[in-house]
Amino acid sequence: MKVKLEAIKPGIDSSFAILLTPKLNEIFYWHFHPEYEIVYVEAETGVRHVGDHISKYEGSDLVFIGPNIPHLNFDYGVKTIAETVVIQMKEHFLGQPFFALPEIAAINDLFERAKSGVAFHGETKRNVGEKLKQIPSLPHFQQLIELLQVFQLLATSEEYTLLHSRPIANASILKEQQRLHKIYHFIETNYQKDIDVNKVAALTNLTTAAFCRYFKKTTHLTFTDFLNQYRINQAKKLLLHDKNVTEACYESGFENLSHFNKTFKKVAGENPSQFKKRHAIN
Repeated sequence: MKVKLEAIKPGIDSSFAILLTPKLNEIFYWHFHPEYEIVYVEAETGVRHVGDHISKYEGSDLVFIGPNIPHLNFDYGVKTIAETVVIQMKEHFLGQPFFALPEIAAINDLFERAKSGVAFHGETKRNVGEKLKQIPSLPHFQQLIELLQVFQLLATSEEYTLLHSRPIANASILKEQQRLHKIYHFIETNYQKDIDVNKVAALTNLTTAAFCRYFKKTTHLTFTDFLNQYRINQAKKLLLHDKNVTEACYESGFENLSHFNKTFKKVAGENPSQFKKRHAIN
């Protein structure tokens, strides 16, 4: 799972960047960036994969993602037309004094929640989605006013779910991205096989004991727990794309159903059959 650092540059006459329907549905774009990001997507059905959270959306999705949370492009794997509006901005993009104003307190709280990722639903998703679709066609000053109104709507809404995702990038972790990329790429390529931790340690020029300490310190997970989470996320994708539980088990790298079911419930909080049923299209 090679995670890419995305470079974001607002236009010369704007304090934030707007992307429209990037058409990445054929590309697995697993990436992160230090900017905040609002994503609104309209598609028949798709997968929301933000950090260690993965679920299915139907019709549309609205998510506010904080800095350095790795996430997958929301149109990945979508077979029908997907319309997407993405707005990206730096922290305190209007200046720190502005965000210190008492009138902005609720928006500050929203930005704090976004550091774990927030998904919105109900009337909030519908109303904000319509506003986001209109923003690109407005003059720059009006774009800013509408964006502030969007923030206020999100900040005062109770129709949200925290995704509980973790940033991967503090200063020390960023310095280790090259080493982590090598590990993630190895897992991405070999997760369906039996993976020997000694072989992974050798890739990083560390002893097995040193590698295990390094990996736990960097990701806050043991290598085995990380590998299990990765395989379970792959299994979730397979289940969301109409594979049955047995197929998801073996295609995601597990060797028997009993261990798969136990690990799935430990990671996801429910067994794979319940997950598949909960996300089934009625």
